[in-house]
Amino acid sequence: MSTLIKNQTLVPDTWQPLVAEEDLAAQALPEGDLLFPPALWQARKNEIISRYKRIGLWLEPDTDLEALAADLHYFVVIAINFPKFADGRGYSLARLLRERYHYEGEIRAVGDVLHDQLFLMKRVGFDAWALKDGKDAQAALEAFATFKNPYQGAVDEPAPLYHRRSA
Repeated sequence: MSTLIKNQTLVPDTWQPLVAEEDLAAQALPEGDLLFPPALWQARKNEIISRYKRIGLWLEPDTDLEALAADLHYFVVIAINFPKFADGRGYSLARLLRERYHYEGEIRAVGDVLHDQLFLMKRVGFDAWALKDGKDAQAALEAFATFKNPYQGAVDEPAPLYHRRSA
């Protein structure tokens, strides 16, 4: 079981992604906490809803959220994959989930996630992180203490700094 940063503490990660190359639409689904890719979710939605109490969703950076908007209430966790640390589309997905679609469950960053991205990811709506293999999760917790007063408004603090200072 891997380690996850959640609520700025280290916790065990019980969720497993179902993102294999083979066609999962025809296979038996495993037990446990699973992160379903959108294609599998849409192909077997009724079966998944009836079988699992906790359902997770695995998103790639190019996922169309509009196609999933009506189903977001089924998911207790949404994992957004960062195939490369320089791919910023996951930031946009998290912010859209929070602001446009009012998603209140866990949004998790997975893949090529580095500790210096955590603070900015938190600002757009992420609240859990699975760091890239080989990275020190304990040391990454320092990222939340490094920055204190962001200038811009975001999901975590809508008012920009000049409005907060004048209040």
